[in-house]
Amino acid sequence: METVRIGTRGSALARTQTGHVADALRALGDFEIEIIHLRTDGDRLAGPLATLGGTGVFVTALRDALLEGRCDLAVHSLKDLPTGDAPGLTIAAIPPRADARDALCTRDGRPLVGLPSGARVGTGSPRRVAQLLAVRPDLEVVDLRGNVDTRLRRVTEGDLDAVVLAAAGLQRIGRLDATTIPLEPTLMVPAPGQGALAVECRADLDPGSALALALRALDDLPTRLAVTAERAVLATLEAGCSAPVGAYAQVDGRRLALGATVVAADGSARIHRTATRSLPVQGDDAAPTTGAALSRDAAITTARTLGADLAAELLAAGAARLMATRTERS
Repeated sequence: METVRIGTRGSALARTQTGHVADALRALGDFEIEIIHLRTDGDRLAGPLATLGGTGVFVTALRDALLEGRCDLAVHSLKDLPTGDAPGLTIAAIPPRADARDALCTRDGRPLVGLPSGARVGTGSPRRVAQLLAVRPDLEVVDLRGNVDTRLRRVTEGDLDAVVLAAAGLQRIGRLDATTIPLEPTLMVPAPGQGALAVECRADLDPGSALALALRALDDLPTRLAVTAERAVLATLEAGCSAPVGAYAQVDGRRLALGATVVAADGSARIHRTATRSLPVQGDDAAPTTGAALSRDAAITTARTLGADLAAELLAAGAARLMATRTERS
């Protein structure tokens, strides 16, 4: 039996996500799984994420462990991964995506529009801050760090009126019992890759190995196409987690639909664009009902091009100005 060492952060959410990947691999091959817990800069350091170096603070330790051979795989929340290539590493699998939406967690189930004037809402995400203020400029948005339970406790104990969290994270750790209201992408566009996991490995993994075959089986093409388009928006805008940028894509048969938004930090201005693109399929048959018949490599290229083209539209409409304004105010 082959032993596969999987690196993960130590939070309850990270451990749960890694457990899902471990269970899937066990079902796909004769593997013994060893979980390696690692502490990242994002876990050790306090303060707003934008001041700590952005998304990379959650992944560097895991990637170092991969490159040094201390683990064979690393499981990330995809939205935490920088968009640039990591030399020597590859994203070998992106399992089917969970709920990509943000969720508003309150004590009494009030929607965003029903919160009292001046309500205190907690989030550590500049993207969420900007989109909250675009809808409710009267809110007092409070910077928030800590695990899910810590954040929810600040609502139940009355310090905050609400917090905004990823619906997928709440679902994965069984905390949908908290009073949550999903925020539709038409109201709050999710972070690129939100709700999806990335399973990373060294680029020199033998493509014919049992592990490589299992990872290919775990990879979900419609999810990969959607998040590829979203991350291409972020990469083309040259933005990271400190920029109020949202992007959300979905595959429907042979069509890939993408929407992306850039918002001023104070919510005072917003640019939103949408686009669709036909996806290439294997042969000239009728449109498939699933991603199985899509031409994988060509479809991924199409998704990346769609994201880059839509980002170019955002830039032409003034997105750089909004992001520059954000920088001046920070």
